[in-house]
Amino acid sequence: MKTLICNSALLIYVMSMPAMPLSAQEKRELFFADPTIYVEGGKYYLTGTGGSGKGAASGFAVLESNDLQTWAPPTRADGQAHMILTKGDQAFGTEGFWAPQLLKEKDTYYLTYTANEQTVLAQSQTLLGPYRQQEVAPIDGSEKNIDSYIFKDDDGKYYLYHVRFANGNYLWVAEFDMGKGEIKPETLKKCFGQTEPWEATPAYESAPIMEGPTVIKLKDKYYLFYSANHYRNIDYAVGYAVSDSPYGPWVKQKNSPIIHRSIVGEHGAGHGDLFEGLDGQLYYVYHVHFDQQQVTPRRTRIVPIIKQWDGEAGCYTFSVNSNEVIKPTMTNKR
Repeated sequence: MKTLICNSALLIYVMSMPAMPLSAQEKRELFFADPTIYVEGGKYYLTGTGGSGKGAASGFAVLESNDLQTWAPPTRADGQAHMILTKGDQAFGTEGFWAPQLLKEKDTYYLTYTANEQTVLAQSQTLLGPYRQQEVAPIDGSEKNIDSYIFKDDDGKYYLYHVRFANGNYLWVAEFDMGKGEIKPETLKKCFGQTEPWEATPAYESAPIMEGPTVIKLKDKYYLFYSANHYRNIDYAVGYAVSDSPYGPWVKQKNSPIIHRSIVGEHGAGHGDLFEGLDGQLYYVYHVHFDQQQVTPRRTRIVPIIKQWDGEAGCYTFSVNSNEVIKPTMTNKR
């Protein structure tokens, strides 16, 4: 999670543990905040804010895994980061590289991310990059916006879900032109405001914050998963809302939040992404606070999602299997 209302020191907070050769510690936990996992070719690929490896604060590193538990840099055994996007390498941004998302359209891979509090789209012909831009620029430089998620509907239209600032962080959506890399301004619409008690707990007071969107579609219903509260709040958590349209109106679900410290047992649990595992299971990857006294660097977690059909409501309900939270580790043994 990142927010305009933080002071400048927090905007460039420590995003990873000090570099440590893997030979000195065979396995260690992952420290990717705002994580996402992409699945392809029988493997998992994880990236996020900061992360494990020297240089990860100046772009985005990636790790790969066969089982979600043990991760390593692709094609490398020296413990150094494999960078899929690097500051200054034909890509927008000088600081604040946050919240990446990987997606593929036809033969092109795309990476959408935040830098300098702007949403950016870069591309590559290979999954592992490097991701670059033909024209180095943000998607919409008219005002600050962060935490991008690109959703493709069944009719082929794309939508950019993201955060804009107005005395807080709010989720917005606009139709997105993948070819031009631009939103259609006339379609821009705010998703919703802060309305639920769990979205604003007194543990850490702040302006309203709703961020970290992920959208999926099931049986003609749209499900928007998002995080609320300030990321430094121990009650940072994940809930979801349902709609008949990618623009809303969104109905927040009563069983939210579905990921919270009271459920998964760790503070600051939120801002991640949904993905379907190689086993067909739905998972959510997210971050938590370092421990009960310290927020950063944030640890990476993965939890199975339980999806159940509610015939009366005409939509799915979601919860998590808190007994099977995965604490992924990084290793030099491949």
